[in-house]
Amino acid sequence: MDHVSSMEERIVADRIRKKLEEVNVAAQKHLEGVQDHVNFTLQKEYFKCAHDCFDRRWTQEGITSCVDNCGVPALSANNVVETEMAKFQLRCILPCSRRLNRSLMVCQDKFEAAKLQKMKTDATNELESCVNRSIDDSIRVLPHLVEQIKSTINMK
Repeated sequence: MDHVSSMEERIVADRIRKKLEEVNVAAQKHLEGVQDHVNFTLQKEYFKCAHDCFDRRWTQEGITSCVDNCGVPALSANNVVETEMAKFQLRCILPCSRRLNRSLMVCQDKFEAAKLQKMKTDATNELESCVNRSIDDSIRVLPHLVEQIKSTINMK
């Protein structure tokens, strides 16, 4: 591989990396409301509930049990968010899902075939546009994912 080809491939790899970062930023943006709900609304409810558990008439075990029960909604919601985001990252951000992985493999295959045919510039442009389409498809999934999380944690 000549120096120019190597440099071009590095540039394309950097652009792809930036595009993947766009997915990450978009995911964070879409989840801001959910995170605020978990971190503020549910945590606030937890602390209010836990405060009410401290009653001199209760035993230490009763207080501990009461506080533990108060934490269930916040912990459950946080677990849902973390689980769904981990699934999303596996499917979209880390390109491990079958769909995105397949589409990126198709992009790579087209790139390799075009390189063999000595159409390097076209191959590079096609690879970038193919990857961009795959990443954009992943970003379009985000609103549906957020709605699913909101529904699961009963967030209005």
